[in-house]
Amino acid sequence: MHIFNRVKFVTPESVELEFTLAGIGSRTFALLVDYIVLGLVISLVLIAFLTVSYQIETFWEQIFGDKAYTWLFAIMFLILFSIYAGYFVFFETLWQGQTPGKRLAKIRVVRDDGRPVGLQQTTLRALLRPFDEISFIGALLIIFNRKEKRLGDLVAGTIVIQTQTVAISEKQKLILSEASNSVCSQILETADLSSMLPDDFAVIREYLVRRNIMSKQARAQLANELTQQVKSIIKLDNIPEGINPDTFLEAIYLAYQQMY
Repeated sequence: MHIFNRVKFVTPESVELEFTLAGIGSRTFALLVDYIVLGLVISLVLIAFLTVSYQIETFWEQIFGDKAYTWLFAIMFLILFSIYAGYFVFFETLWQGQTPGKRLAKIRVVRDDGRPVGLQQTTLRALLRPFDEISFIGALLIIFNRKEKRLGDLVAGTIVIQTQTVAISEKQKLILSEASNSVCSQILETADLSSMLPDDFAVIREYLVRRNIMSKQARAQLANELTQQVKSIIKLDNIPEGINPDTFLEAIYLAYQQMY
């Protein structure tokens, strides 16, 4: 296993991102937390199902006859598996790659290109999770795979990363200039940000977070490229006079947050 293994990729917007892979320790901790939550949910559902089934036992026997208990077991299995798989699909889709356990462990699932996961990726990961947990196949794959992927990650095209990296401290995160607030108000009045996707917003945020560790030349180039792309997306002809690309991107970040 590669300790503190890092992965680097370039997004379609030409932003270079680098993250630390989560590792088997963080992923195991997250899974334990998720299984505790899942265990509570499944226990409540199981108790409710058995209680209702007992109360309408005669009804089940009238419908299924001698095979009533076989059908009850099959129905119960489908319900429990749906909860098991649906738990990971629901949270990872809703929370952009995180479950309660992953959020507590400060890790996240993303696509191989660094973009947020969607319903397709989370569903594939959830359906293949039982195979990963048979004889610890997933753990072995994570240990010996360079990108620390289990079977579900290999099929879905995802990786699990830490949400916080050692290269960036909390004080470096999203330090915005005072001028961005007034520019934000102008943008909200003159531009339509509804055409921006969450992925576009995520790229802007990553740039704002990481710009202080970039070289001056790379920072200026990326800021200009992102500014041009954002202007094209929101159909804005010109940015307010005297506003540099960094301040413009800060204002877009603030404006998008206010809209959503």
